[in-house]
Amino acid sequence: MTSSDLAALTRSSGWPTLAPEEAEMDAGRLQAAVAFAQASQTDWPRDPREALAQRFGGEYGEIIGPTSLHGDSNGVIVRHGAVVATWGDPLRVDMTFSVAKSCLALIAGLAVDAGLIGDVHAPVRQAMADDPLDLFASPRNRLVTWHHLLTQTSELEATLWGKPDIADRREGRDRTLGAPGTFWEYNDVRVNALAYALLQVHREPLPTVFRRELMDRMSAGDSWRWHGYDNSSLLVDGVQIESVSGGGHWGGGIVIDALALARIGQLMLGRGSWNGARLLSPEWHQAVLVPTALNPSYGYLWWLNTAQALRPSVPASAYAARGAGPNEVWVSPDHDLVIVLRWMHERHVDGFLAKVLDAVVA
Repeated sequence: MTSSDLAALTRSSGWPTLAPEEAEMDAGRLQAAVAFAQASQTDWPRDPREALAQRFGGEYGEIIGPTSLHGDSNGVIVRHGAVVATWGDPLRVDMTFSVAKSCLALIAGLAVDAGLIGDVHAPVRQAMADDPLDLFASPRNRLVTWHHLLTQTSELEATLWGKPDIADRREGRDRTLGAPGTFWEYNDVRVNALAYALLQVHREPLPTVFRRELMDRMSAGDSWRWHGYDNSSLLVDGVQIESVSGGGHWGGGIVIDALALARIGQLMLGRGSWNGARLLSPEWHQAVLVPTALNPSYGYLWWLNTAQALRPSVPASAYAARGAGPNEVWVSPDHDLVIVLRWMHERHVDGFLAKVLDAVVA
């Protein structure tokens, strides 16, 4: 993409631009990083249904939410709040899979900031106005806190939208569950339980909250969507509302473009502020980035680079929203940098990030 093309694209989306030199980056090295990204296509099938069937097929593998064919590798690099490089089509709207989890953490923060959730360490059921599915009624699930759900340590046992938690137990379906807070496991059913609980707290569609409180205030456009499943609607105050998915294992989730994802990264880089306006409290931003004791590479549904265990070429202070594909939004406070990469081959991600950081000269 030429500099004039970049300027035109970012003007249409409301982003300022900087030449690499103005952003204190080496133009040649930055261009090499972009060329590397363009040559590093994912090995995921174009149709995500095929990939999902390979990874999550079987007894509970039926796709029950919308999916779409994905595009080529694309992305955005933002430094000092301005776009310095793009590749591919950064305006292409695609699935993001577990990036939706990180967005749920922001919606939880809005609830905490508004006083709708008084204590993240209190049982979830105490803050819910209603629990029409009795999801948090069992003796086990009554002990589950917001902190447990946000750190993926809830050990919640339930069937939600036709998918039992055993469908996504990564450590084995026959594993004996421990008490809430004693085991870390990446599990979409439990994240969907968080989305359901947040719906009962906010009392309106979570995409509506996300749009009004965050995306519209960041001028993120209206091309993105956040889907649930064919069977995930329920009555809230007499209104039929869809409970959204926190991932894409069975379809659904957030479909969005790279430039809009960069806004989410920039909001996190600003510790909850956007262009001087406070959208999330700095206290919530700080809480999101506290390493989970059972998995120091994980905070509140955001991935942390603690001890550089996740991406060795990135500082330990960096963190990311990450989804399959891969689709990743990296934030490096040490470099005042946001990097969005989409549909890049997993084995090339760390090498690409290293090339971008190598282009930073000051």
